[in-house]
Amino acid sequence: MGKYGKWIGGALGWAFGGPIGGLLGFALGSMMDGVSVSTTSIQPTQRGDFVASLLVLTAAVMKADKKIMKSELDYVKQFFLKQFGETQTDQQMLMLREILKQEIPLRDVCMQIKQNMDYAARLQLIHFLFGVASADNQVNADEVAVIEEIARYLNIQINDVTSIKAMFYKDIESAYKILEVSPTATDEELKKAYRKMALKYHPDKVHQLGDDIQNAAKEKFQKLNAAYEQIKKERGIS
Repeated sequence: MGKYGKWIGGALGWAFGGPIGGLLGFALGSMMDGVSVSTTSIQPTQRGDFVASLLVLTAAVMKADKKIMKSELDYVKQFFLKQFGETQTDQQMLMLREILKQEIPLRDVCMQIKQNMDYAARLQLIHFLFGVASADNQVNADEVAVIEEIARYLNIQINDVTSIKAMFYKDIESAYKILEVSPTATDEELKKAYRKMALKYHPDKVHQLGDDIQNAAKEKFQKLNAAYEQIKKERGIS
């Protein structure tokens, strides 16, 4: 399997079955010969499965507006460089480019992910996808619509989608949206909301995916804390 052995052997389990397995198999087949893709191994979510899902959903978002932006490719590349290092990043970017050439059965892909991935990991996928969509510092309605469609298929609660979206698309109420609380909430209600969200977004929720994904989850947690601190400052809460 040559230099792609580390990617293929990187704990890929259930992601090599179903529609995701078909997409990955085609992409790998375009990159190398002799790849055998299992469609029967269903295992708990691991890092390889998360990254495979991430690549496929990222491709779906990038294709939403019928054009692939260099800024989006750069965002994805920088994410993988930060999390996985240069060697794996090169492999994954090649995979992404091959997946982008394919038609993606979005609903089927999301159903496979929902059935095999826990809620915290699915939240992390949505966080990354909004990051990709906002990479060019513009709000593209088509890309946002696809992410929201993905979230529905993944059975992500609408308040959680609004919370994560507000981390990237700012308005006067963004900090409150991140905490999933109304601007009219009392200080006590605000503190209660923060404690609830801190538990939901804590990086330890995705510890099973490995240190790299857990470190990436810290960005979401930091944005939650920043929103809380902003509101406390505005209200004069100590």
